[in-house]
Amino acid sequence: MLYLFQEWTELVLRWFHVIAGIAWIGSSFYFIALDLSLRQSKNLPDKSHGEAWQVHGGGFYHLVKYLVAPSKMPSELTWFKWEAYATWVSGFALLALIYYAGAELYMIDILKYDLEKYEAVIISILGIVFGWVVYDVMCRISLKTNVYVLISSVFILITVMSWIYSEIFSYRGAFMQIGTVLGTIMVANVLMIIIPGQKKVVASLLANDTPNPIHGAIAKQRSLHNNYLTLPVIFIMISNHYPLIYATEYSWIIISIILIIGALVRHFFNVKHTGAKAPYWVTFPIIILASLIFYISDLGKPKLNQIKDTALIIKKIPKKTLIGAKEIIIAKCAMCHAQEPLWDDMRYAPKLVNLETSTDIINNIDNIYKQSVLSYAMPPGNISMLEEHERYLINQLYLSVNKLKNQ
Repeated sequence: MLYLFQEWTELVLRWFHVIAGIAWIGSSFYFIALDLSLRQSKNLPDKSHGEAWQVHGGGFYHLVKYLVAPSKMPSELTWFKWEAYATWVSGFALLALIYYAGAELYMIDILKYDLEKYEAVIISILGIVFGWVVYDVMCRISLKTNVYVLISSVFILITVMSWIYSEIFSYRGAFMQIGTVLGTIMVANVLMIIIPGQKKVVASLLANDTPNPIHGAIAKQRSLHNNYLTLPVIFIMISNHYPLIYATEYSWIIISIILIIGALVRHFFNVKHTGAKAPYWVTFPIIILASLIFYISDLGKPKLNQIKDTALIIKKIPKKTLIGAKEIIIAKCAMCHAQEPLWDDMRYAPKLVNLETSTDIINNIDNIYKQSVLSYAMPPGNISMLEEHERYLINQLYLSVNKLKNQ
């Protein structure tokens, strides 16, 4: 019953997180597109910045933007904030439920640092706070400096944090940590900068004072940052389903490349929304960078072809590959992947995949190969110490089985 409750809780949280994320991202993309599509007109109201005509759902919409605020408060005002808050709350709940509660599986890699669970959680939370504080300081300083300096500084910050966490946490844990840092920056922009600034403008209007235009300028800066960070965050958050992306020695470089690709994609649409000629040239650097990710991912996988003492490994390989690989898989994988897992508080095998018999292993050999040979995804954090020569033997079993399948 406890297992079912945990599964349903995770499912409901994921569903809620996706729904909130769609609402937030959708409104963010829409308002950036709207802002870029505004046009000047002689008939615009006083203090307005631009207007746009749109058609949707069988009706026409006439929208006007005020650079700071209208001359008086409207009777009804819609705030776009709860989508962002709900996305972060549900996302952090998932982080706590899966990664913090299961830190020994998803965050800790004992070959890097044999951390206690509470230590891993503290390091993660401190990193989330640190990322926001440093980013916020950079933005405040950049109001008086070049925008490209800010972009470069934020890029360097995320890259350095990606490398540091890839050295401390498991590859999967490090990847999700950076996704959380970026998501927190985006939500904190809304919670601590954009909304407070807009509330100050509203308060000025109610007091019949002239609002300070700096609030609008800062809000636009942070909103644009969120726009460019959205695609990388989405990519990172769904990457845990694809170990070839995160479970590689150079995953921190992949994060940096994803930041650039996401920025290029958003640049394409943002320029297109202004009415200017779409910058189709971004296709070429995106293809080159995506190809670079493929190469780096493969370069950083377990280097089974670079075993130094080949003679020693040959002696360790049993005469029958299946028997040898089976012994390794049962010893290093079946502690969890069994009818009755030996791992504490685990009542069912992950994904209900059992690896206790030769039939189990042969039926699942493709997934075993992907998770343990093509990447470092399994065992989680290499908690059962699956060594390189053991991964090599699993690779040999995979090759033998597929050779027989193709005969």
